[in-house]
Amino acid sequence: MEEARNVTATSSEHTAKKPADTRNTGPGRLLIAVYAVFAISATARAGYQILTKFSEAPLAYVLSAFAALVYVVATVSLAKAGRTWFRVSVIAVLVELIGVLVVGALSVFDAVQFPHETVWSLFGRGYAFIPLILPVLGLIWLYRRRPAPRSA
Repeated sequence: MEEARNVTATSSEHTAKKPADTRNTGPGRLLIAVYAVFAISATARAGYQILTKFSEAPLAYVLSAFAALVYVVATVSLAKAGRTWFRVSVIAVLVELIGVLVVGALSVFDAVQFPHETVWSLFGRGYAFIPLILPVLGLIWLYRRRPAPRSA
């Protein structure tokens, strides 16, 4: 009988020691909220641009739609728990950072292709450079809240 209690206590202690997935708590909630605002605004902007004036700047508007998709994926994956969602978050935020840097540079050096701004144009200047800062903060948050290594 005592062995059964020890096994139960040991398994309870083992369960209690598991680190919780805390990406969507505390400051993580603010990060998710900012991503959600960008997901909604980028989706609305891209939809409007594509429906009303696509022929004026097709590359810029397709990139706006891509940025909106990245923000949606980042928002959802940051809000979800688990290792798979963590990986999706890292990929989405890295794609966002690369997108901001590439589109930002292209919009500076090849302005002809970007006659109209996107979320990521000029490194997010139209959005107070938040698109440039947000993925950096996101990667820092993900690093600090990364899942514990799996035990063998």
